[in-house]
Amino acid sequence: MKLGLGLYKSVLTKENFKFAKQAGATHLVIQLVDYIQTGENPSLTNNYLDGWGFTGNENKPWTFEYLSSLKKEIETYGLVIEAIENIDPSHWYDILLDGPQKKIQIENLKNTLQIMGKVGIPILGYNFSIPGVWGWTGKYSGRGGAKSIEFDLDLIDAEKPIPKGMVWNMQYDKDPEEGFLEPVSRKEMWDRLTYFLKELLPVAEENNVKLIAHPDDPPLETMRGIAKLFYSPEEYEKLITKFNSPSNGFEFCMGTIQEMPGSDIYNMLDRYSKLNKIGYVHSRNVIGKVPNYREAFIDEGDIDIIKALKILKKNNFEGVIIPDHTPEMTCGAPWHAGMAYAMGYLKAVLKLIEK
Repeated sequence: MKLGLGLYKSVLTKENFKFAKQAGATHLVIQLVDYIQTGENPSLTNNYLDGWGFTGNENKPWTFEYLSSLKKEIETYGLVIEAIENIDPSHWYDILLDGPQKKIQIENLKNTLQIMGKVGIPILGYNFSIPGVWGWTGKYSGRGGAKSIEFDLDLIDAEKPIPKGMVWNMQYDKDPEEGFLEPVSRKEMWDRLTYFLKELLPVAEENNVKLIAHPDDPPLETMRGIAKLFYSPEEYEKLITKFNSPSNGFEFCMGTIQEMPGSDIYNMLDRYSKLNKIGYVHSRNVIGKVPNYREAFIDEGDIDIIKALKILKKNNFEGVIIPDHTPEMTCGAPWHAGMAYAMGYLKAVLKLIEK
């Protein structure tokens, strides 16, 4: 197993590459989704409810020059790109919405997979969701008053409709029509996912790239009138059995799977690591399940991290483990301190189980 760190586009800097290396990472999982904040900066309690901003990257796909240059820069710090996590909403909104541009967007994503193969980036993570990450609230409710993320179904209107021109909690249309998206059934969402994977999996196979699905967080059956796909262990099993391809798998987000009612994280880790269907692992801890949970420090939640990583070791999992997100610590660099704490814990556990 390899220790990694996840970095968003806004923090892909030399300082953070040095930080990752200093914290013990050998690999990075990078996010290249970019957006411009609209209006006032959202407060701590509503930043996931009001939308993140405008993503103005339509017709700006990731190029060979961009990805190869980024890869070379990262490698100068002794790090390797393991995966690109998430597709920019402006690159695939009509695939999600079954809109008129979906064929053009599919062809652009095929080109992206070909470029990733040439550059040598082996994994593309995706979250096939229209609502995206929505409904969280931020509170100073972690251990010692740390800033943490919570989900409480009683505090939100889970059926609040999504405005037109928005997917994945980001606006992709500068001048959207008035009104809201129509409800979408689970069958329709599966039909859209089937189109997506049948078109892209052959190209992924040809270019030695894996397409890795992220579970839905929060793992609700429906949200904002739209069915969610991967809100339960049964839906994940369906993904694996429906699409028989070496390039088909999922990203094992420990926290999200633990949040699912009825989930057994240890059995799932055992089964899917044996099948080689786990692309990479988000190792974060949580307390509680839907409809009420909060993210916790890696050593204090409901997941026995040592037990989980021992299962991966037993099954010879060779992928990357990253801490995902974590409560922030009260200091001058709250994100860095929280990540360093999580990285140090994971580093120690990996050393322990190696022996």
